[in-house]
Amino acid sequence: MTGTRPRFVDLSHEIRAGLVTYPGLPAPVISPHLTREDSRSKYAPGTEFAMDMITMIGNTGTYLDSPFHRYPQGADLAGLALDTLADLPAEVFHLTDATSRGIAPDAFNRRGSGLAGSAVLLHTGWDAHFGTPGYAVGAPYLTGAAAQVLIDSGVVLVGIDSLNIDDTESGGERPAHSLLLAAGIHVVEHLTGLAALPDAGASFTAVPPKVAGFGTFPVRAYARL
Repeated sequence: MTGTRPRFVDLSHEIRAGLVTYPGLPAPVISPHLTREDSRSKYAPGTEFAMDMITMIGNTGTYLDSPFHRYPQGADLAGLALDTLADLPAEVFHLTDATSRGIAPDAFNRRGSGLAGSAVLLHTGWDAHFGTPGYAVGAPYLTGAAAQVLIDSGVVLVGIDSLNIDDTESGGERPAHSLLLAAGIHVVEHLTGLAALPDAGASFTAVPPKVAGFGTFPVRAYARL
């Protein structure tokens, strides 16, 4: 019997040279280490390769924050368990009609008791502004009180399709990051395409490379329906 192949939804922004993810942070630089033309003298006739270099900050494109990003004793990228990153039950909250920038605890009242072990994905629609100056102004965020509700609910990961999971316009405090990462809950920022996901029933994956001593890195985030 032939099974039906699952459908995958890409939830990541494309990384390219010059991409501005977060205004003020450096954009990635991509350059050749070995061009195809130069490689021809190193291999057999008809065989050529391109080897390229990329210089970028970990906070580029769609990326994951590990506890080490906030806390020196927290788990770094190499210390993250795959079962906290891959095939997580996705609980999607579609909040595009919200009247306030801050996502408050009452957004989770209806499903709060059924979130344990899940990836909570916050669909605000702000990804429509990604790559424009407007992305940095007035972005939705998760309040500290709501972050605590998610911690108490036993979630494994929280993702958002916005500039930051915290309010970057209220000073240097970062309550959502501080609370979630202290609890060992990963944060994925700058998601996109969440409108294509159902409230529940999909699975979510966002796996960074296994880099020691590093706290944040781009991921290829996707959902499996």
